[in-house]
Amino acid sequence: MKTVATIDFDDVVRRIIDINAQLRVQASRAVNLSLTLRNWMIGYYIDAFELRGSNRADYGDQLFARLSNELTTARLSNCDKRQLYRYLRLFRTYPQIVGTLSPQLTGLLLSDATVGLDPAKVMTPSPQLGASQLVSQLSYSHLELLVDIDVELKRQFFEIECLRGNWSVRELKRQIHSLYFERSGLSTHKNRLSNLVQDQAEKAVATLNVRDPYVFEFLGIKPAEVMHESQVEAAILANLQEFLLELGHGFCFEARQKRILIGSEHYFIDLVFYHRILKCHVLVELKLAEFSHDNIGQLNTYVSWYKEKIMLEGDNPPVGILLCTHKNHALAKFALAGMDNQLFVSKYQLELPKREDIERFLADKLREVEVPDGNPQ
Repeated sequence: MKTVATIDFDDVVRRIIDINAQLRVQASRAVNLSLTLRNWMIGYYIDAFELRGSNRADYGDQLFARLSNELTTARLSNCDKRQLYRYLRLFRTYPQIVGTLSPQLTGLLLSDATVGLDPAKVMTPSPQLGASQLVSQLSYSHLELLVDIDVELKRQFFEIECLRGNWSVRELKRQIHSLYFERSGLSTHKNRLSNLVQDQAEKAVATLNVRDPYVFEFLGIKPAEVMHESQVEAAILANLQEFLLELGHGFCFEARQKRILIGSEHYFIDLVFYHRILKCHVLVELKLAEFSHDNIGQLNTYVSWYKEKIMLEGDNPPVGILLCTHKNHALAKFALAGMDNQLFVSKYQLELPKREDIERFLADKLREVEVPDGNPQ
């Protein structure tokens, strides 16, 4: 080991990079472990109440709805009714996680610590894996996918393969949907198939993934603080919000980085307005790239979701505005999903900002937030 007197500049750079990487890994694991244990404990308490709650009969099917309302009012993140069911499933699927609790958390268990905990299941986890491996090496998002697997052998298969290959959440989902378990069962060369899958698998990045909605809500970080790594994107969106409001055509600001749930996936809409003249929602998406049909397809999905889930009686169908920027090029496209009435479309075109005005605004903002070489400030 080199002494301080002999350390050179390259050593300093390398050591700083190494320690930064190591501590980021530790931070990521610590946050994910805390999140997993919190959700497991929520499931534990729900299970315990269902087993011996003094007034559980009065709640019945309303338990999850009432509990969700109370916890949401208390500003606990990700405690909607659907998630509470998932936390209960996490607890019942992995009761052995009790063995990973710290003395402080163990002390928070009910006086009868075996409530809801089957001793046989707690003491005999998967023969290949221990509970500590699962909670320390897999994020809560990994476990949520595993909990959805009802067949125990199949779930254990993906536990092992995921840990062995250090899979990302996206890779785990892809392999489940690709019927990897079933293909492995039918294969006469299981090791060869496994090696092929692992060689091509996307690895998890060992960093604190603050883009994960579970993580940043658990930490109390506002979405706007973490969803925009690009200074260019943040600057344009901040000004775009004011730009649309100042047009004076009835825009009322509702949300920035509006999170919506489609199926089991969370998505974020950059800006959401309500137009008091058109009586509809206006969804705005910004892409720092050239226009692609994937972009407009995504925006149409958001518009359709808003039409089905959010639109109230008396509202008109929502409209989407897609803004694409690439160097000196700016493009605005409108998504009018499900609008067949030409007169109705014309009304939207009359009240919404002109496409040329938006494109001019985007071009101006790009020049303001970029330095001469084209890189963001």
